Amino acid sequence: MTAAPIPEDEGERLTALYRLLILDTPPQERFDKIVAFAAYEFEAPIVLISLVDRNRQWFKSKLGIAVCETARDISFCGHTIMHPAIMVVPETAADPRFSDNPLVTGAPFIRFYAGAPLILASGHAAGTLCVIDTVPREFDDISIAILSTLRDLVVQELVSTDGSSRV
Repeated sequence: MTAAPIPEDEGERLTALYRLLILDTPPQERFDKIVAFAAYEFEAPIVLISLVDRNRQWFKSKLGIAVCETARDISFCGHTIMHPAIMVVPETAADPRFSDNPLVTGAPFIRFYAGAPLILASGHAAGTLCVIDTVPREFDDISIAILSTLRDLVVQELVSTDGSSRV
């Protein structure tokens, strides 16, 4: 397993994340609706809005899992925030970065991951909108376009939570 890397501008990224004032806040219907729609659209058992904090990924909205956070070093989202493009892993067990990851070898038994980084106006990724399945699968260009649009909606909601567009 490859531990999730740390961005070179991690301090600035965390400052942008903390400015949102959203970590550890109660569930909000506006985020939950996006997650529910993504689960329906992609027929996925797990969908998350994950915010990548210093040592954890915390789930602002979640469907299909009971936990509220996991360690950052084992997170798929920690890898996703390193690049602006959507990251798709069709078969996690065949990917050397994740094949022995405890989230693959144990519950929730992730076999497919598609994550869209939540890029703020500052250029920093606060986290991801991700679609997860327990079976390998493909993600076509239309699916990537839909996930990208849903990601943009999440970012708009994050910014409106803060009340500004400067983050």
